[in-house]
Amino acid sequence: MPRSRTLTRAVAGAAALLAALAPATAASAGETRRTLPDHVFAPYFQSYTDASPAAVSRASGARYLTMAFLQTETTGSCEILWNGDPAKPVSRSTFGADIARIRATGGDVVPSFGGYSADSTATEIADSCADVSRIAAAYQKVITTYGVTRLDMDIEDLSLDNTAAVDRRNQAIHLVQRWADREHRPLQIVYTLPTTPHGLEPNAINVLDSAIRYGARVDVVNIMTFDYYDDQPHDMAADTKTAAAGLVQTLHRLYPHRSTRDLWSMVGITEMAGIDDYGSGGEPGPLEIFTPSAARDVTQWAKDHNIGELSFWALGRDNGNCPGTAGSDDCSGVQQSPYQFTHIMAPFTHH
Repeated sequence: MPRSRTLTRAVAGAAALLAALAPATAASAGETRRTLPDHVFAPYFQSYTDASPAAVSRASGARYLTMAFLQTETTGSCEILWNGDPAKPVSRSTFGADIARIRATGGDVVPSFGGYSADSTATEIADSCADVSRIAAAYQKVITTYGVTRLDMDIEDLSLDNTAAVDRRNQAIHLVQRWADREHRPLQIVYTLPTTPHGLEPNAINVLDSAIRYGARVDVVNIMTFDYYDDQPHDMAADTKTAAAGLVQTLHRLYPHRSTRDLWSMVGITEMAGIDDYGSGGEPGPLEIFTPSAARDVTQWAKDHNIGELSFWALGRDNGNCPGTAGSDDCSGVQQSPYQFTHIMAPFTHH
């Protein structure tokens, strides 16, 4: 399809802005250009806590972390910050030493943009910033500051229906991918999207349609197999499998020339460890509970299907400190040993 005039104007404007940004960041990046494994377990690290990602990586055994989240401080801003916090800018002084320690042990990190809080308050960068070239520059700044080779776009809630922002985001991804290609940098893009037990809903599919329309390469579509919002009891492992099968059917329509094997390699799965934060209280009782047994089932299934990514929300929850508590930010609510979900799922990582 023909590209929009917005993208054409953005290419010209972005070239100067990205070129100006690159020398300042590349010199100080201390970067690596190693790509992640083809099949990687990368659970979410909650960067809004005071925990050290390197310490959590070492304690849990999770070598690869998805670091949540990058967003703007206020709607209308084009400056990206960790959790929108001015005290946590995108700089080597923020997480740089931790990332270096993670890499020293053979791991890496994936910065994640968006998340529910940002997506519901228009502080996700593409929702907040109307300038495609500045969105692309924000992506580049994260890449060059931390030397990363993969970015995660966590798009949910109101962000799914902000079609102008959906298009801006994909235009910006296209621009930064062009820059990465010129610089011979590996760069992968993950779209993290909500799902039903049977696959993506139309507004999530529109995100991928827009990516194709604007030339943004998508390497992994990571579906959040929880928070189904249907007030029904769920077999979380079984629903993960049907949701993934539905996703592959959608990917067949979007990428008709790719093999089924290649499409399964585009699948990512993110679970919520323990008792979910929705539909888990009151009568008739918890409706969404992802147990260690379900984690074993899903991990073996993920290996058998050669999916691209396996994850869960979140490392701070991976303990049994609050049995019976639903939706806690710092414990799973189920009986488990410390980091049991990580220990079960970490062997998924393989080339």
